[in-house]
Amino acid sequence: MEAELLTQQEDLARQRVDVASIFAEHHVGLVRLALFMVGDQATAEDVVQEAFERTHAGRARLRDADKALAYVRSAVLNGCRSVLRRRATVFRRAVPYEPPVWSAESAVLMGEERREVLLALRRLPRRQREALTLRYYFDLTDQEIAETMRISASTARSTIARGLAALGRALGEDS
Repeated sequence: MEAELLTQQEDLARQRVDVASIFAEHHVGLVRLALFMVGDQATAEDVVQEAFERTHAGRARLRDADKALAYVRSAVLNGCRSVLRRRATVFRRAVPYEPPVWSAESAVLMGEERREVLLALRRLPRRQREALTLRYYFDLTDQEIAETMRISASTARSTIARGLAALGRALGEDS
């Protein structure tokens, strides 16, 4: 009887995961995250769409509705990693991938300083780049970053600290 009650409670919790509302609230931000990671709009949208598609298909397996957003963020990051791995394989001997320049207006508006920061950020190791993006672009807490990247909160903090130090060195700032 008790096992049957737990199963019913788990079923109710799984039904509460509303992928459509997560999509409506967080789609734009997740596309921005993917765009920052992969460098082009179409691929970013594809990565986010696939992440939501897989989340929707497997929503019955999600046990905690509160962690559904972290799950989708992780899926987006994993999708970006896969895209970048495929690109690295294809372009191993070619010229390194440079993200396309967005519109002429945005290229002009984006100051030289910001471009330097973005280029320096792109040169950081993947994990540091992801942690810094999640912290300073999405304003996530250490715990949210840890859940998204599937690492501990202390590892997230140290990764951010190392990333900031490396970014400061790359930009020639004295600490």
